[in-house]
Amino acid sequence: MSHASLRIIREEHAALAALLRSLQLMVERGPKKDADRFFAVLRAMLFYVDEFPERLHHPKETELLFPKVAQASHHAAEAVKRLDRDHARGEAAVRELQHLLLAWELIGETRRGAFEGACLRYVNFYLDHMQLEETVILPEAQQWLSAEEWRELDDAFESNRDPLSGKYPADPAYQRLFAQIVLNAPAPIGVGEDA
Repeated sequence: MSHASLRIIREEHAALAALLRSLQLMVERGPKKDADRFFAVLRAMLFYVDEFPERLHHPKETELLFPKVAQASHHAAEAVKRLDRDHARGEAAVRELQHLLLAWELIGETRRGAFEGACLRYVNFYLDHMQLEETVILPEAQQWLSAEEWRELDDAFESNRDPLSGKYPADPAYQRLFAQIVLNAPAPIGVGEDA
């Protein structure tokens, strides 16, 4: 049986993974000749991570999904503890990245390496985090959660409207953010010119 919350979690993970890989690709390419656009796109990407996954996606996992899975499956208990720790430090980690990006933009090349290293660690950390959720937590949830628990999870996750998943009409509040990323980032990330 398929549950809406499982589909939504996987869609949100796929959208976030694409954005994180795009972020890393942008960083590897560097600002080239249009530093203003480069930094604006990276700021928009990091703002999205801070705004959507950190404030809407993670709280529902931490408050609803993880406790149910931990209670139902002893096999998943250690994974739940690790994922909860990841969520607890996630907001601070993305804020630190935003600060390091601003330092690179305002102070210059002497700050580039610090941002690049932190960005690579963050992207790898986040991709690993989502993989653990999908390979341990979601299968355990499918095996052990009751129909009533699934209804509660489905209701909660169905209220998410991730602007990058492409599954929902863009929320006007996020339309400008989404447009800024897509219109200004060069291909294959977006449709902007490669300066």
